[in-house]
Amino acid sequence: MQVNPFTEKCTTDTTDNELIDSALKGDQRSLEELIYRHQAWIYNLALRMVFYPQEAEDVTQEILIKIITKLSSFRKESSFRTWIYRIVINHVLNMKKSLGEKKHSNNFDEYWRIIENVPDQDLPQQESYKVEMQTLVNEVKVSCLTGMLLCLDREQRLIFILGSIFQAGDRIGAEIMDMSKDNFRQKLSRARKQLYNFMYNRCSLMVKNNPCKCEKKTKALIDSGYVDPGKLLFNIDYVHSVESTIEIKAEKFDDIIDESTGRIFRDSPFQDPPDFVESLREILDHKEFREIFNFTN
Repeated sequence: MQVNPFTEKCTTDTTDNELIDSALKGDQRSLEELIYRHQAWIYNLALRMVFYPQEAEDVTQEILIKIITKLSSFRKESSFRTWIYRIVINHVLNMKKSLGEKKHSNNFDEYWRIIENVPDQDLPQQESYKVEMQTLVNEVKVSCLTGMLLCLDREQRLIFILGSIFQAGDRIGAEIMDMSKDNFRQKLSRARKQLYNFMYNRCSLMVKNNPCKCEKKTKALIDSGYVDPGKLLFNIDYVHSVESTIEIKAEKFDDIIDESTGRIFRDSPFQDPPDFVESLREILDHKEFREIFNFTN
């Protein structure tokens, strides 16, 4: 599992700097190791920003190419974590509207109207599908939670992903977002409250007896084609949740708003990314990159 770059105790910068120095001296393996250390975090952030895995793969590759291209300009005046994730943040803030953003409402009221129009039905018989029924229910859960994130504007979404899902503290979050710690905390609190207010009287993940239950929506979403049992979007048969991957104890808040919303979103899969190192090797073989790094291997 990759080192979590968002913890206060993270020592990744020292190793990152060693890999950068080696890469700029012509060691391609060091550059590939640098990509590997950060690709999963960038991909999981991108996935929660755009919804569809294929688009998240494209966004991640675009970001990694930017990082590689600009690597020689890193002067170690800030931490590498700050430098690299500011590239990530700037890219996702300014990218064209994703398919997920176009297809899903960016308004909580409209999103709820869409959910309400999905009829409640009992789960279908298991023998109708090769995929386990609980897997299909989990697909609905993860899809719906990701859709909720799209109701936040891009900046709020990023701040919530960093602060509530990946558990970045206000110092690290503020550095990455290039804002004050107070501003980061205020915007994070606002995003949490928006999600909490949306879910509190509706979502059974928040309150067990609430009316909207993933298992009650599953059959209708399968029948409509929104969930395809033969082509699931999310890796819901997962070993690692975000909670287990971040490897730091989730921050405890006096406010139930903060604790409950973060917990629900952290109890979702930390997706294994495609092998971007392998796909980028072809790009690194181009003359432009070989001249930048003077690769010797």
